[in-house]
Amino acid sequence: MKDEYDIENLNPRRNPYSNRQKKQITINIDRSTIDYFKRESEASGIPYQTLINLYLSDCATKGRKLHMSWE
Repeated sequence: MKDEYDIENLNPRRNPYSNRQKKQITINIDRSTIDYFKRESEASGIPYQTLINLYLSDCATKGRKLHMSWE
């Protein structure tokens, strides 16, 4: 083992996943929605926050539009 390492030149390649980095935010979500994703999480074995991110990413990728009606 070396006494000292040159960290900057240790791995000069750019991270190929850097454009997919996540950003932490604060968001208010209804408890029933969280409970739904937690149940799905238990069934799939995927963490519920990951499931929410996957769902939102799918909506963004496919350009889904929100359809709401106020009654």
